Amino acid sequence: MSKPRTLPSVRRNGVIGHTVVALEDEIESIDGLRVSTRSRTWLDLARRLPVSDLVCMGDQLIRVPRVAFEGRTRPYDTLDGLRTLVGRHPNLQGVVRAREALHLMRVGADSAPESLLRLAMADAGLPEPELQLALRPTDAVSPTADLAYRHRRLAIQYDGEHHLLDAQIFSDRRRDKAFESAGWTVLILGKDDLVDGCRPAVSKIKRLLRTAWLDHPQASGFADAG
Repeated sequence: MSKPRTLPSVRRNGVIGHTVVALEDEIESIDGLRVSTRSRTWLDLARRLPVSDLVCMGDQLIRVPRVAFEGRTRPYDTLDGLRTLVGRHPNLQGVVRAREALHLMRVGADSAPESLLRLAMADAGLPEPELQLALRPTDAVSPTADLAYRHRRLAIQYDGEHHLLDAQIFSDRRRDKAFESAGWTVLILGKDDLVDGCRPAVSKIKRLLRTAWLDHPQASGFADAG
């Protein structure tokens, strides 16, 4: 439980109290209770969480919501908004980790596993993939790939547990067939591929990049893919 620095911290059994410096737009009211905003909570957690977890949280703050499922059209925040927030609190514990996370965050990751996979790919020296790549960019209902290399025609899909539902399985099959019919290689990854820092997933991606179709004008950009 937090209080402004002008007031004494909370001292009660079972309650951890501390004082903070927070501006009014970093606080919101829910059912009459004043709580920190999602973005301010992300910043406060920077003192405790590793950079990878902060990237996963941040990706969720800035991703474009799916209106049909979430009932909202705008992200909770933007990269610029988070940068402004971090800039307000240069002496806050964990701010260095928050700044590092900002450099690694990307719009387009729909889940924490997708964010962790992207970070592991970067650590392995792989080229940065496109996120939520549309097979047909001008088609609003085009199937998409979670991560992809368009010039290698490699689509990478992370299928979590909800992809085991019958309706989702049918939808995924249509998605994958659309990419395959267009000459793409489709790599389906699951939670077992993310063990040991995503090593199994990274190995599979590297192997496919060595043999995938190549748009020759882009060849030099993938020289280190293996």
